[in-house]
Amino acid sequence: MVNLTMIARVTDGLPLTEGMDDGREQKDLDFYKQQAKALFKNLSKGHNEASRMSIETGPNFFHYIIEGRVCYLTMCDRSYPKKLAFQYLEDLKNEFEKVAGGQIETAARPYQFIKFDTFIQKTKKLYLDTHTQRNIAKLNDELYEVHQIMTRNVQEVLGVGEKLDQVSEMSSRLTSDTRIYAEKARDLNRQALIRKWAPFAIVIGVVLLLFWVRKKIW
Repeated sequence: MVNLTMIARVTDGLPLTEGMDDGREQKDLDFYKQQAKALFKNLSKGHNEASRMSIETGPNFFHYIIEGRVCYLTMCDRSYPKKLAFQYLEDLKNEFEKVAGGQIETAARPYQFIKFDTFIQKTKKLYLDTHTQRNIAKLNDELYEVHQIMTRNVQEVLGVGEKLDQVSEMSSRLTSDTRIYAEKARDLNRQALIRKWAPFAIVIGVVLLLFWVRKKIW
């Protein structure tokens, strides 16, 4: 069964539209939506280069395709045929390119194309029953194969992004710390110079003061 559908812009992870909730297991659905958004964020940073991928998450699979800087993602039960999931995404992609293709790059707000949910719901119904003649024909279609599509685990996929973010953060912190240490080193050097030459400066100052007083008196 198709449980979740989201479409986002790859360049910045902006959600463009999604299939509206049907009220089932809302708590779990919110959790998986957050995972989907984290995947979009990773894609926007270039952490995953595959244009087709299946990602295992608990009892479900995320399946996505990337075309024209847009990511079409769905989450299905583990038992749902992978081939049907990707053909479902292909149907969404073809229609979304027709109705929103020229506006995708300029979209400025999240869910700007939420009206596309009407098509998502209509198409999802066609794919609910895997035993219909239509879907059996799609499963037997040898022209559309998915055997080569990579399957990974969601922790592995999201972990890559987290590790890269940590490396970037550590690098920034190291640069900042290096700058602070350099400034402290300069301060210490100045203090050392002051301590070294201060006695001589005081002696010279006293001598000059004595000469000045002596000159005034005499």
